[in-house]
Amino acid sequence: MANLFGFEIRRAVDPQEEQEKQPAFAPEIKDDGAVVVAAGGAYGTYVDLQGAARTEAELVTKYREMSMHPEVERATDDILNEAIVIEDKEKIVQINLDDTKLSNNIKKLITTEFENVLTLLDFNKSAYDIFKRWYVDGRMYYHIIIDVTKPNEGIKEMRYIDPRKLRKIREVKRKRDKQSQVTQTQTVQEYFIYNEKGFQNKAGEVGTATAVQGLKIAPDSIVHITSGVLDPMNTVVLSHLHKAIKPLNQLRALEDATIVYRISRAPERRIFYIDVGNLPKMKAEQYLRDMMQRHKNKVVYDSSTGEIRDDRKFMTMLEDYWLPRRDGSRGTEITTLPAGQNLGELADVEYFQKKLYESLNVPSTRLQQDGAFIFGQDQEVSRDEIKFSKFIDRLRMRFNHLFLEALKKQLLLKNIMTDEDWELIESHVKFDYTKDNYFEQQKSTTVMRDRLTTLDQLQPYIGKYYSNEWVRKHVLYQSDEEIEEMDEQNMAEQENPLYQQQVDQNGNPVQGGNAPPGQSNPQGPGGGGFGSVAPTEQFN
Repeated sequence: MANLFGFEIRRAVDPQEEQEKQPAFAPEIKDDGAVVVAAGGAYGTYVDLQGAARTEAELVTKYREMSMHPEVERATDDILNEAIVIEDKEKIVQINLDDTKLSNNIKKLITTEFENVLTLLDFNKSAYDIFKRWYVDGRMYYHIIIDVTKPNEGIKEMRYIDPRKLRKIREVKRKRDKQSQVTQTQTVQEYFIYNEKGFQNKAGEVGTATAVQGLKIAPDSIVHITSGVLDPMNTVVLSHLHKAIKPLNQLRALEDATIVYRISRAPERRIFYIDVGNLPKMKAEQYLRDMMQRHKNKVVYDSSTGEIRDDRKFMTMLEDYWLPRRDGSRGTEITTLPAGQNLGELADVEYFQKKLYESLNVPSTRLQQDGAFIFGQDQEVSRDEIKFSKFIDRLRMRFNHLFLEALKKQLLLKNIMTDEDWELIESHVKFDYTKDNYFEQQKSTTVMRDRLTTLDQLQPYIGKYYSNEWVRKHVLYQSDEEIEEMDEQNMAEQENPLYQQQVDQNGNPVQGGNAPPGQSNPQGPGGGGFGSVAPTEQFN
């Protein structure tokens, strides 16, 4: 690893040594898109442009060209608008450490470092562009820049790298077990290779078996995330746009064919049958041309000058037809060739538009420009919208690897945690994204209203057929932590006169202001009604 550019985080246990202690007959399948080569092969310094390296670069270029098409761009915007929500005075994403068994001080340090990572990414300003870049390309690379003389100060800069200029290489060695005769694959070394010119052939070079020299970079110096979608051979990382390549090509071809058909069949043309009698062929053709020039008078409007002029040009398929007719036929005749009768039908184009949206997991109902968005009641939400929401959640979970990788390197560099400690809590670290406030409030209100309606219907049976604890867990869906928290808040509010409900001498609630405990104040300002007089009157 000494010949690699960048820095390396020293670990107590070498991953390669740990792997040798746990032999397996099947090689590990990873979704990082690394090129697997034999240890000590020609890939030590050079990367062949043939094969997966060139293919991935071409795929990224293809995905970016696809994202420029209006239909794909519109579908991508729908996905990005759902995944990245920007609200006033709300953070786009926050770290959630509630499921980790860490002290409050460590949680505060991790939260602070996560904010530093967001600042390095400029995520608050460029969240939309970062997510779109990852979604379209299917992969993303960031170069971690630190002060090698003071690594404890953490990351100084995170610089984006074009994925067409960087590739991950994994050197492996294979050995056969003497007892089972099973070939075992072990990873010897992993690194990245960077080339400024990119891993693709130049214009005009097709299939040239050339190799370029690249810079070998230590894996700790790169933050690398992928879409998690692999080709059938599990070798090339694909973008979520990959399955839309065929529908997009079909849509483009059909639209072009539709335009050509409409242009060629839109005008109504005339067919001139000219009687040429017994004239020889040469004379007949000359006579036909003379007739064409005599009757052809094309009116042309010049948009630059506003003038109308007569322009005589050669015949085209969009204009009239002139056909000779020999002696013995019906003589000179002029007929009409009707125009296309189905020029207004676009059902086939709309079908492929719908197919394109479905390939991108976007509900096809969003194609309707005048379709209103219905919200408020949960039964009004379509099944496609629910599936789309779950797809967005999966995208967010995959995109979280960017935060996890960058945060891990930041914590290890600053000696806040060790590599072993991070492995224990990594699966419990979550990220909360900002959601649309209005629709979330509508959903929460609907759910709460349904629960309270069910609770009101169960009131006569509580304490007889259903216990209070069962109702709180299965009707209100409160967790043990929420039940404990609510009980503590209720006890605290019972001791606070601001939340005590006043009663008269007969024990009936009084609509009025607050008063000291044990006294009623029916005419005072403020009014009570937020609690109960005694704990025995709460839920029984």
